[in-house]
Amino acid sequence: MSEQILSGVRVLDLTNVLSGPFATLHLALLGAEVIKIENPKDGDLARKLGVLPALNEQLMGTSFLAQNSNKKSVTLNTKTPEGKEIFKKLARTADVLVENFRPDVMGRLGLDYKTLSELNPRLVYCSISGFGSTGPDAFKPAYDQIIQGLSGVMAINGDERLNPLRAGFPLCDTVGGLNAAFAIMSALYHRERSGKGQFIDIAMLDSIMPLMGWVAANLLIAGKHPELMGNDNFTAAPSGTFRTKDGYINIAANKQEQWEALCGVLGVRELKKDPRFEKRDTRKQNRKLLTPLLEEKLTQRRTSELVEALNAKDVPSGAILSLADALSQPQIKHRAILKDIKEKDIGDLKLFGLAAQFSDTPGELNAPPPRLSAHTAEVLAGLGIKEEEFASLKEKKVI
Repeated sequence: MSEQILSGVRVLDLTNVLSGPFATLHLALLGAEVIKIENPKDGDLARKLGVLPALNEQLMGTSFLAQNSNKKSVTLNTKTPEGKEIFKKLARTADVLVENFRPDVMGRLGLDYKTLSELNPRLVYCSISGFGSTGPDAFKPAYDQIIQGLSGVMAINGDERLNPLRAGFPLCDTVGGLNAAFAIMSALYHRERSGKGQFIDIAMLDSIMPLMGWVAANLLIAGKHPELMGNDNFTAAPSGTFRTKDGYINIAANKQEQWEALCGVLGVRELKKDPRFEKRDTRKQNRKLLTPLLEEKLTQRRTSELVEALNAKDVPSGAILSLADALSQPQIKHRAILKDIKEKDIGDLKLFGLAAQFSDTPGELNAPPPRLSAHTAEVLAGLGIKEEEFASLKEKKVI
């Protein structure tokens, strides 16, 4: 195994469910030692979340399996005096701490950034929450769909028949986790030059808003409110989803030459000179007239045939795949984004590895998501805790 970018970096992961675990997964795949600090009773809530009840009962739910590879699990009740002291010992050894509690939780535990940075000035401390640690909404509870609604994402999805409409996966949680991973890497780079850690305040609401940059700019700069366009692309026409003989196709004829090439492939060259469609902006204004004319030709041919013919003429197009087909398509297999890993009791698992491919320091998926408390003895022994003390801590339900 080659040296990894974060080899030797220790991360204390106090996160639950998705945004935090998704952030620390990326650190773990880059070689960091990610120690997941979980409550001794049942650990991360995601351990019980999934579509297979048998795995939920084992505290290895599919939701947990999805974003906890390469991590270690340590159980610790940080509400007890003994738990607090052990955690502080761990914090002295850590490079990064990540938590996604409400903003007041770590302060009430006496484990906030101010306290821990005095013990370890090099600590990079990342807090992830729905709204951030300050502001009028800071202490409100937040789940992904709440943020989707408050961010405007749901308001701009769908069409006149179906709106508001949420994204079909936890978009805001995931983007919040990516933003946190990016910020942590930046803070570690700064620490290399300054020797100092710092506090990072990540809000899911903040994280999702810039992703709507084009749509927001149209409103903020041009005063143009978003239109409900469903699967059409507001920047060009014809650009969106169209019917074919056996299903649907996405076509993005965003440039003038792509539009003209599309007309050639479909045998509608006369549309190139039609004043309603000749120029980009008039095509956008008349897209509802244009789509039926194109679909008259598209519905005579199969999706696969059209994809091949259009791409051959540099008109970007693609089939609309089911999730099962998307996961098994040749390009995904070639890129090896899905990895095989064995969990001793569950068996073979397919899990996502690192999506970024490094030439010299590639990410590695080398351990399955951990069973609850699987590494408590190992990690505590590294702090000098002997067997007798370990047994006492277990009896007191500290671990």
